Amino acid sequence: MSNEPRRPGRHFLQIPGPTPVPERILNAMSQQILDHRGPAFQKLGQRVLASARTIFKTTNPVVIFPSSGTGAWEAALVNTLSPGDKVLMVETGQFAVLWKQMAERLGLTPEMIPTDWRIGVDASLIEARLTKDKAHEIKAVCVVHNETSTGCRTWLEEVRKAIDAASHPALLMVDTISSLGVMDLRHDEWGIDVTISGSQKGLMLPPALSFNAISQKALAAAKTAKLAKSYFAWDDMLANNANGFFPYTPATGLLYGLCEAIDMLHEEGLDNVYARHERLAEATRRAVRAWGLDIWCRDAKYYSPAVTAVATPDGHNADAFRKVVLDTFNMSLGTGLNKLAGKAFRIGHLGDTNELTILGALAGVEMSLGLAGIPHKKGGVDAAMAYFAETAQPAAAKAA
Repeated sequence: MSNEPRRPGRHFLQIPGPTPVPERILNAMSQQILDHRGPAFQKLGQRVLASARTIFKTTNPVVIFPSSGTGAWEAALVNTLSPGDKVLMVETGQFAVLWKQMAERLGLTPEMIPTDWRIGVDASLIEARLTKDKAHEIKAVCVVHNETSTGCRTWLEEVRKAIDAASHPALLMVDTISSLGVMDLRHDEWGIDVTISGSQKGLMLPPALSFNAISQKALAAAKTAKLAKSYFAWDDMLANNANGFFPYTPATGLLYGLCEAIDMLHEEGLDNVYARHERLAEATRRAVRAWGLDIWCRDAKYYSPAVTAVATPDGHNADAFRKVVLDTFNMSLGTGLNKLAGKAFRIGHLGDTNELTILGALAGVEMSLGLAGIPHKKGGVDAAMAYFAETAQPAAAKAA
């Protein structure tokens, strides 16, 4: 037992994932474990594998691994590529950097298009680079849909058009770990070959499930790929999935939760889910502007609906500020990663959250700015409240 005094109320987990798990999902996961080779599990497996396709908007297979999203990165690469293959990436932030490091460790040859970490992917740069690749040495283009470290989104339809405009056969791989269930994703329509994701953000689940949505083009590439693989091999997984089973012990409790999460997303309606996240994000940004602080994403085109990174003024450490928030108001904000370390904090507004939750979080931030001695103006929460009031619609009107 801790010697710390009890803190009443719930902890505000306002990091950009893992996100709080709704009671419905917790209850769904608290079921007895099934025989994962038996008929009852087979029904669960068939249900979850079919319903997962609806979130990715695909008619093609979605493979579910017991792993973090990092495992899904590896699965995408090792199942489609061979040693020495060139892959084109864009340095939108820390997670793009980590994906590049993985590619290097696996024996691939990544080429990174740099940015200042304050925008998403400029698709014209991808088109220009692929146009120069007359020999088609680049085998894949890898981009992060929502860069969690910076609060910058990428417009995937623009990336697809850029690849097509260059008449290039490279595979398109997309990290949607913090965008799935948050912003529009169309695996089939946008010609994505491998869509990578994880359970702990927009899907509102605990960590430990990851996903590969796979195109027919990617399945064809897998037949000649030479990188070593075992645990993350698609062929074993797909062969077992055909009958509702998995090649090794699955995370049964999380699969129960995934079924519930997908049901919840469809009950709200995917378009409504996306609109809710955009609205919560806009209110957050209005609060930041009212405080007189800088949004790390420098171009409104790339604003993220999942997370807002906020730059702290020179001479003020963002992690020291985060400690004030945690110690005083029992709220966790996201830390600055890599180039943003100590320079920015992140406010998550994704998952099972609503206006009042965000207003509570913004109130904690505004009070803490004063307590931490960070120069700012008052009125951020007021600005967010005004926006919510102006755009409020009764639930019945939304459903109509």
